[in-house]
Amino acid sequence: MSDPADLHPFDCVVVGGGLQGALVALAWLERRPTARVALVERERGAPLERTWSFHGEDLPAAARGFVEPLIEHRWSGYEVRFENLRRTLSSEYLGFTSRHASAVLQQRFAARADCALFVGRRAIRIEAQRVVLDDGRTLGARLVVDATGGAPRTARNGACGYQKFLGLELELARDHALQRPILMDACVDQAQGYRFFYALPFGPRRVLLEDTRFADTPELERDELRAEVLRYAEELGLAVSGIAREEHGVLPMPWSEHRFETAGPPLRAGYRGGWFHPATGYSFPLAVRLALLSTEVEPEQLFQGPLRQLARALEAPARHARALNRLLFRWFEPRDRAHVFERFYRLPEPTILRFYALRATFLDRARVLGGRPPRGFSLRARWRASERARGAAREVAHA
Repeated sequence: MSDPADLHPFDCVVVGGGLQGALVALAWLERRPTARVALVERERGAPLERTWSFHGEDLPAAARGFVEPLIEHRWSGYEVRFENLRRTLSSEYLGFTSRHASAVLQQRFAARADCALFVGRRAIRIEAQRVVLDDGRTLGARLVVDATGGAPRTARNGACGYQKFLGLELELARDHALQRPILMDACVDQAQGYRFFYALPFGPRRVLLEDTRFADTPELERDELRAEVLRYAEELGLAVSGIAREEHGVLPMPWSEHRFETAGPPLRAGYRGGWFHPATGYSFPLAVRLALLSTEVEPEQLFQGPLRQLARALEAPARHARALNRLLFRWFEPRDRAHVFERFYRLPEPTILRFYALRATFLDRARVLGGRPPRGFSLRARWRASERARGAAREVAHA
């Protein structure tokens, strides 16, 4: 049998052009300029309508070369708003859209005759060192990266809550008055669980608004959320003249089983491999660290230790994040969950930033969980959550 690399000689083949796939491909193109790289993406345009944002502290110096071209927007700080707290944080906040990322990938691959971008092609088989496409071609590689997304194992075992969101990028008839992003505005109805609006001012007359909910069930009522986003825009005094695009999604928030996939090859990356923040769904810090790691060691060595070392470094912060999910969904009534986040945002800013990056130290973790519990902590809520879990288990058993 011929070696997979003889079938189509690439050094790295990435399947999936979302955040994780884009970062891995760009990292290889930038940091290994003689490497032969291929990216397979089934969608002909941007793979999904998405906006990815991150804190400036989340960008390692080694990654600036391949991440900087992606950045569309920069803000010098952001706000959070709760019932009894208004706070402006000074950390730089950055963001880009999936459409822009797709354009950057097209440009980078067009400049490399020895690399290949397979757009509109579906991978029907992803193996250790080869990818089979739906047109019959086989791509061989020293490293295959499965960044196709999809639900991780934790989303299917029932021990999780859900973060669900719908955002509209709005066109405005006149300039808005937003000076900086609003990361969380929780001064809204909390009857069904923790809920907040997220606002990113892309320009004087363009704003992204998202209605985000941390809920017990994954169902996404898109019509309802669209109406709520437009209602919130009216509250902000925005003169909406049109909707440029919509994005939506449902992310798992596990509190028991969750692991970073280190078995391989292939390298299972992004959500499929569990490389996300369990308590926030925030994926950029892990995606960029994994992209860097994939270029720093030879593919044959990646699974012999370096990948497991990264997973071990993330283990304690991730366990802490799952404990917070368990606290949120099982010890607080839905209407009281906002108090957990209001308390969190009273912490020192460096602690908050390390939490989001899944780099929380032992002292950080003690600060988040220590002291007097947030308002609403309840044994009754714990009992009701257990009843709901048992009811859900019975429904699954009878299905």
